[in-house]
Amino acid sequence: MSQSNSVGLIDLQIMWNRLIAVVEEQAQTLMRTAFSPIVREAGDLSAGIFDLQGRMLAQAITGTPGHVNSMAESVKHFLRYFPIDRMKPGDAYITNDPWMGTGHLNDFVITTPCFRNGKLVALFSCTSHLMDIGGIGFGPDGTDVFMEGLYIPMLKLFDQGKVNETLMAMIRANTRQPVDTEGDVYSLAGCNDVGSRRLVEMMDEFGIDTLDQLGDHIIARSREAVLAEIAKLPKGTWHNSMTVDGYDEPVTLVAALAISDSGIHVDYTGTTGVSARGINVPHAYTTAYTVFGLGCVVATHIPNNAGSLEPLTVSAPEGCILNAPKPNAVASRHVIGQMLPDVAFGCLRQVIPDRVPAEGTSCLWNINVRGHVAGGEGGNYGFGMTITSNGGTGARPDKDGLSATAYPSGVRGTPVEIAETQTPLIFWRKEFRPDSGGAGRTRGGLGQIMEIESGIDEPFDLLAAFDRIDYPARGRDGGGDGEAGFLSLKSGKVLKGKGFQLIPPGDRLMLMTPGGGGIGAPAERDRAQVANDLADELISPDRADRLYAYKPPQAAE
Repeated sequence: MSQSNSVGLIDLQIMWNRLIAVVEEQAQTLMRTAFSPIVREAGDLSAGIFDLQGRMLAQAITGTPGHVNSMAESVKHFLRYFPIDRMKPGDAYITNDPWMGTGHLNDFVITTPCFRNGKLVALFSCTSHLMDIGGIGFGPDGTDVFMEGLYIPMLKLFDQGKVNETLMAMIRANTRQPVDTEGDVYSLAGCNDVGSRRLVEMMDEFGIDTLDQLGDHIIARSREAVLAEIAKLPKGTWHNSMTVDGYDEPVTLVAALAISDSGIHVDYTGTTGVSARGINVPHAYTTAYTVFGLGCVVATHIPNNAGSLEPLTVSAPEGCILNAPKPNAVASRHVIGQMLPDVAFGCLRQVIPDRVPAEGTSCLWNINVRGHVAGGEGGNYGFGMTITSNGGTGARPDKDGLSATAYPSGVRGTPVEIAETQTPLIFWRKEFRPDSGGAGRTRGGLGQIMEIESGIDEPFDLLAAFDRIDYPARGRDGGGDGEAGFLSLKSGKVLKGKGFQLIPPGDRLMLMTPGGGGIGAPAERDRAQVANDLADELISPDRADRLYAYKPPQAAE
């Protein structure tokens, strides 16, 4: 097959699917070689291929929306700093700039040019979350981004195959976990190299010299497919607002969602201003989760790329918490940013209620812990880990919500065995939280209960960044709200939802993650489903009686 001849539609479709397979292998390589447990166990990463205009052609299925959809824009920033005519084989570029990367300093983004027969044909980019990059640590206590850790501008990591030793030395010197951090940098670079090799093999197999025709096909078909779905929706503007906990005062997220022939636009005018603490959100991250939420409803089966993203646009006034300019603190931007699909759903439920869930926990209930153990001098200085967890998702119109599931982030929960291997912590309890899902015709997903203690005679730090404690997930159409989150010491002291706190040895951290909201009147719930929930101890006899008017047959006799 010659590039000079037009490639047939069937071959283009086959190559499109191959590209998705290529970037999935890229992502799997990253996950299997990463040092940080949040990457290798939970999949907190992204991987994708871009054309020479910086357009994302394919993304890996493995990954998170906050990484993928913001990384989609970051490659364009790389091209501004490193023009394609100056790129050489063996080069690779790096940044963790929150406003040109994926929203906070803990995410490193690496972009690598791919050459075939000496000619630049594509760019591979990837990102992952690193456990520690110095500063105050992965928590919301910072008052500006400079407190939050090492800030890497757009720099060249590899120059024609030679690593930037000065940069690597700076990275190692500015983290409590130099072994893990250095390893993660190389895993990011390595996965791009794997993607590049697989792409060259594909191009050789199909006999193409450029991705121009394939890229145009992918972008055009994806855009057309999304616009076709949008064309089925009524035109107009719908409004919604949602209040969440914030750091020391509530934050209200206000949205106007406009559907037109050209696409869907969400505007966040009216949203609360920037916070003094690190829960602010750069605009790229706001866009990433908003368009992900929209895509879940209107473009479910359309692959994610620059074409499918193009009709979905977002604006937020500069200076609001969803468009926080540098140097605002942004370490815990996910706490607010991951609420945005729920905000968009609140607009869409007025248009297509049969396709939109109730509110859920949404933001991750990550257990960010840090402590002191022997180390240093060539190793790590103490331990630090993000133990991924979450509460319940909102009920769906025709199904219950999912329990203990991280939506919209998509990361998996960290296995207890891994957490206990990587840290000196002991998990005494980890189970579903009964009655935490909002009652309804379809029930909200359940949260979970966890009980954690230091396994050594030393305290550990909790860098809390939790939400849905003061403002739980709301049910709809008569469905009940999910239960609010809660954290305390077992000895009785109630802990704050956000901020640094010390967990003393001999006591235990108690966490109860929130539940999702329900949909519809509980009295309408199928009796067999109520009986199953009761038998599985997902609801208590009191709730079955009081909210569902259900008594087990033996109790009714």
